[in-house]
Amino acid sequence: MATPDERMPWPLIAAAALAMFTAASSGTTRAPFLLDMAHDLSTSLALVGNLVAATSVSWAIAGMTAGAGSDRWGRRPFLIGGTIALCFAMLGVSSARTFTEAVFWSVASGGCSGMFTGVIFAEVSAQVGPHQQGRALGWVMSGQSLTLLVGVPLAALVGSWIGWRGVNQCVAALAVLSCIALIVTTHGRPSGARARGTKAPSLRAALSLPVIRLLGMGIMERICYGLTAVYFATFLQATYHLTLDAVAIPLAVFASGNILGTVLGGQVADKVPNRPRTYAIAMATSGAAALTLFGWQTGVFVSVGLGFVYVFLNALARPAMLAALAEVPAHVRGTVMGLNVTCSSIGWMGASGLGGLMMATQGFSGFGPLTAVVALAGASLALIRRPIRGP
Repeated sequence: MATPDERMPWPLIAAAALAMFTAASSGTTRAPFLLDMAHDLSTSLALVGNLVAATSVSWAIAGMTAGAGSDRWGRRPFLIGGTIALCFAMLGVSSARTFTEAVFWSVASGGCSGMFTGVIFAEVSAQVGPHQQGRALGWVMSGQSLTLLVGVPLAALVGSWIGWRGVNQCVAALAVLSCIALIVTTHGRPSGARARGTKAPSLRAALSLPVIRLLGMGIMERICYGLTAVYFATFLQATYHLTLDAVAIPLAVFASGNILGTVLGGQVADKVPNRPRTYAIAMATSGAAALTLFGWQTGVFVSVGLGFVYVFLNALARPAMLAALAEVPAHVRGTVMGLNVTCSSIGWMGASGLGGLMMATQGFSGFGPLTAVVALAGASLALIRRPIRGP
């Protein structure tokens, strides 16, 4: 029988996964409705598409600030306050009548999501032993991965009846459910607040060289994932002349690979002592898979299968990196996890920029070499002086 220290806090993990699903849905569920939003807000499609970038910037800033704040004042205020604030921000998006209002509330929603996503990782990692952190964080991340598999298709289906404004109201309701779940599952738990009389943690204290390398590894992994996640549907459409409806199943297969890799990656991170080496192997093999995916276009079924393999290998890397980050001292864990959220946003913005540049210059033939180079850069960071070893 498992001892109390070995038991997984499944209610907390489920609440955290729901909150991550909600945060991811606050932005990605706009994807099917960009044309409708542009029409309703009397603006261009390009400007509506830039709402994602605006959301990422505020998410990154809030993640860094909230992570440091959670080490000073505790995690519950950010977990509960962030989810409630997200509810109001999504209601604001749903009621926007002009593009300026939509920008304001979209930026606010990104900031609200950043308030609690990094703090969630800090809270969950604090409630499990070192040998379980990879598995626990893998399950939490699966909530975010489910957005692509369930959230976006469900939003498109529901949105056909209630429109994009109604979908944003549904996300607001999810934020309320997430808040209630976090209130229940974190009640009575130590929430990371520093003891009276102790020195407040500083950013400089949190940013040791091993932590900086791990954060750099996180940026490389997000760039590699984003390059394919953002452009995979376009790649299939341009290469095999598929319609938008026809890419639904390939995208579901792609999302399934991400979820499976994330969950299995958490198991591997807990069983293999050297977590950075696990990350390095996963990234290097995913780079090789990317070369094959974008360089060997023999049929749609082969490309979809290669897409599954690529995203599966890529997803294996992230739980190992996060579990290694969770090994930092408890008094700076919130700060470090908040910085990880900031670095993830930087990775997404880097993927968008590099992908756009590659599309304009080389086309999809350049995606494979670009992804392989970034993946090898991340693997190299992981192997430099072995930043942090697992338990």
